[in-house]
Amino acid sequence: LHDARPISVVFMVVSGINFALHFLTWRSRRLTIYVRDSEVRAFVLILLTLTAVTIAVLFASRTFQTAGDTLWHGIFQVVSIATTTGFTTSGYHWWPSFLPAMLVLASTVGGCAGSTAGGMKVIRSILLYKQGRRQIELLIHPKALIPIKLGGKPVPEQVLESVWGFFAVYVMAFMVMLLALLATGLDIITAFSAVGACINNLGPGLAGVAETYGHLPVTAKWILC
Repeated sequence: LHDARPISVVFMVVSGINFALHFLTWRSRRLTIYVRDSEVRAFVLILLTLTAVTIAVLFASRTFQTAGDTLWHGIFQVVSIATTTGFTTSGYHWWPSFLPAMLVLASTVGGCAGSTAGGMKVIRSILLYKQGRRQIELLIHPKALIPIKLGGKPVPEQVLESVWGFFAVYVMAFMVMLLALLATGLDIITAFSAVGACINNLGPGLAGVAETYGHLPVTAKWILC
């Protein structure tokens, strides 16, 4: 298992990238295609940031006995959860501080569009961030024309509206299912992580669904399905 972790991490990252980019890179024999893609850059930056924070907290709390275990458990779990692969080499739900919640929330972003990852996808998160930043700038400069660009090209307003529509439906569906699970008697952490794990196609959640969903009430299982 320990020897397979580096290989698994590589393929989980590869699977979290748009497969159209893999095809273009294979056909052109140029790795610069990945570097030029803004979604891939954001995806890698998210993984690196989450990994650095996770390893730092694990080191500070001395969760594992050796530096090697700390490093590889941190890297593996971040990549696995952030790409919604769902593999675990350690029970991340008992990790210290905010790490379990951070990893579950990371699965909400997921991987790139056109990948095997779940979540809302990185490209939508980028557009939501840029749109939010533009709205703040418009509060300061109401008459300014501030186009949102990806890869140096303006994004049509219709695309931005579609992203906001998807996000609104996502949030509403999340809240409705969360309230429904709470009504079945589940605690807030179990219900929240169960909805997040299922709607993002992750798998393991926190608290009561960290290891299995088998003991959940039948109604809760139907809601999650």
